[in-house]
Amino acid sequence: MEFSTEELRPIAEKFAQVIQQGLAEQPDAPIRAIETGMRQWLQSLGQLTLGLVLSQTEAQVSRTLPCGCGGRLQYQRRREAQVLSVFGPVHYARSYYAGCACGQGQAPLDERFGLAPGQVTAGLAALVALAGVELAFEHSRRWLAQFLLFTVSENTVRKETEYFGQLQAEREHRQKEASHEAAYLQARLREPQPAPPRLYGSLDGAHVRIAERGRDPDPRPATEKWREMKVGCWYTVAAVPRSWQRPRHRQKAALGHQALQAKEMHYFCEIAEADHFAALLWATGLQAQAERAPEVVFVCDGAQWIWRLVEYYYPQAVQIVDWFHAEERLQNLARDVVDPDTASDWLASLRSALWQGDLPTVIRACEKLAPLSATATQAATYFRNNADRMQYDRFRAQGYMIGSGTVESGCKQIVTQRLKRSGAQWHVPGANQTAKARAAWLSGHWDYLCAQRDALPLAV
Repeated sequence: MEFSTEELRPIAEKFAQVIQQGLAEQPDAPIRAIETGMRQWLQSLGQLTLGLVLSQTEAQVSRTLPCGCGGRLQYQRRREAQVLSVFGPVHYARSYYAGCACGQGQAPLDERFGLAPGQVTAGLAALVALAGVELAFEHSRRWLAQFLLFTVSENTVRKETEYFGQLQAEREHRQKEASHEAAYLQARLREPQPAPPRLYGSLDGAHVRIAERGRDPDPRPATEKWREMKVGCWYTVAAVPRSWQRPRHRQKAALGHQALQAKEMHYFCEIAEADHFAALLWATGLQAQAERAPEVVFVCDGAQWIWRLVEYYYPQAVQIVDWFHAEERLQNLARDVVDPDTASDWLASLRSALWQGDLPTVIRACEKLAPLSATATQAATYFRNNADRMQYDRFRAQGYMIGSGTVESGCKQIVTQRLKRSGAQWHVPGANQTAKARAAWLSGHWDYLCAQRDALPLAV
């Protein structure tokens, strides 16, 4: 719905006259007061206008309507209702039908627009949920009040945020079901979609504090306080233009590594065991065209559950252990085990060997320290088990990104920034739904969820 400047100008001129009259009474009013007054005036105008639009929408009234039970509903009267919209409370009148043996009533206008008395409209729901994925629910309520000029309850923010997450979960469920349907997979073969020449995937995990069990149906013992939320991301990579490069990009160039950046990130997440999360990895991979991409590259840390899933579902993928996790192992050894007088030179030498893909040298150095520390033994095992995934010289030569910062950023944005706020405790469903809603927003899928929410009101 769009309006031209010519259509709006007469209304704006009338509006300006009203504001000028107000300014004549308060000639020293600051611009902030003028802006606030205009917002309040426009809000009242929006309430009245939306109420009139809804009340005047029904052009024709039928005497009877079919009922969902198979009976007939009889026209009763024009009935008043109120909903909470982006303008605040809106009153409107619409035709109401009842009289069926089943005892149910119906207002066709409400069904058409997804309205229900005492509930929020779809437009307001989208704003409320968006605030909920960005801020704690209590803070969202106060933040929204500053923008909307009216308050919604903390419970409304929670419900709408979680409901958007539920819509995303339902979308993912449909994708998982389709990923195992022969008809769907055959249709994909008949109608191929363009795929990126090189598609990246990354997986990671971050822990969320879970409250004592009560309404949470999860069967785990009540004494468990933390659960891992697994986070994944599909993305493509492009070179950072020279004009956009920052000092860290130039440092990489000095080390012989092209400055790369992730693009078109699509996040997915869930508190789930690895075998359950695997279905989501496969289904989202289909959506990202992973099975059609000429080359799939996974850049992850050394967690065993990650590489087990990658090797099972994407056995042809290039596997790379994130450079920074590998380097961190050496830094920890230099700090905690190596003689302080030689630690700096030791670290520089081993970092260079690792960068050049000389894993035998790195492994021998760790094994030499093994009698002194269990940490060194673990490091030797880590490098030995992941040697093929740490051929950084070869990976750089082929232009691969070797850092998993994309999914780590996803963990921070989805889990740390939203779910791990000070004092926050979650039930598993609420944590999953809020995280999924936030992942959808970060991935650019918000408009899809808004479209699904249009006809699904929730109580204030």
